[in-house]
Amino acid sequence: MERTAQAGSEELVLSFLAEAGDAFVSGEAMSGKLGLSRAAVWKHVESLRERGYRIDAVAARGYRLVAIPDRLSPLEVGPLLNTHDVGRPLHYFEEVGSTSDVAKQLAEEGAEHGEVVVAEAQTAGRGRRGRSWFSAAGRNLAFSVILRPDLPPQRASELTLVASVALCQAVRDAGVEAGIKWPNDLVYQDRKLAGILTEMEAEADRVHWVVLGVGVNVNVREAELPEDLRPIATSLAEARGEPVPRALFLAAALTRLEEWLDRHAEEGFGPIRAAWRDFSDTLGREVSVRLGDRELVGTAEDIDDAGALLVRTGGGLERVLSGDVQLLRPR
Repeated sequence: MERTAQAGSEELVLSFLAEAGDAFVSGEAMSGKLGLSRAAVWKHVESLRERGYRIDAVAARGYRLVAIPDRLSPLEVGPLLNTHDVGRPLHYFEEVGSTSDVAKQLAEEGAEHGEVVVAEAQTAGRGRRGRSWFSAAGRNLAFSVILRPDLPPQRASELTLVASVALCQAVRDAGVEAGIKWPNDLVYQDRKLAGILTEMEAEADRVHWVVLGVGVNVNVREAELPEDLRPIATSLAEARGEPVPRALFLAAALTRLEEWLDRHAEEGFGPIRAAWRDFSDTLGREVSVRLGDRELVGTAEDIDDAGALLVRTGGGLERVLSGDVQLLRPR
């Protein structure tokens, strides 16, 4: 209990410093606003320094936050969040097998809508169709979001497109002009930046829970990728030419996700479909879609009201609900 209270006070001090930006904040001001003694403020500042925060202290001016450690714990992410549900709480782990496995267990145990599991490292991350997902420890981002949507099961697939729109917008906000490759990958110059895996438990007429598993290549360098991934994957840092603060990006991604989830709940799939089209890196391009033993080749024309991909082939328009899409010609 004592450690929880101390962590809460440290987060308040950190939030106060973060909101001040480059300005100094006096210990007296923090003491008055936060209801802490000057000695307690100093103690929390020292504790934050021990955890890797760079905080300047100048006599008669106060404290100034200079740099934060590149971690994804609630202490780093919490002060940056601007959400009402998503990311509250944030379950943080140094290492897990899969954030989605942890999230599914929490969902089974009654976790609320919006709870998030994030880890510095995954040992058994996975993508679509049981493939493994590479995630460099401390360099990339792996998180899973628990949702309890008021949707019939047949509409749950819409949430994958909601997540891809939100994540694409967060990536573009970070300065990388990414696009969405149907249905759930983010790409930059035809190389994969991020992936989304949606899993759910439902009955015939209602969804119990949905878990959105998200993996983003944030700061991994090409030389750190496995050799087979180097020609087909990239990262935000490679695309931008400089590192991306992971805590800041995670907070931005969760904020965008909540915005689009709220819009989806209020307005339906229409706005999601329109935004997905705007962000798409698939529509208008020649594609190959693997459907079991069958290969479909044609031009990706649109997505329909259910998010299915519409592909124009020599035999007419085909509706693709699931499958592996390959973009046949580079842009």
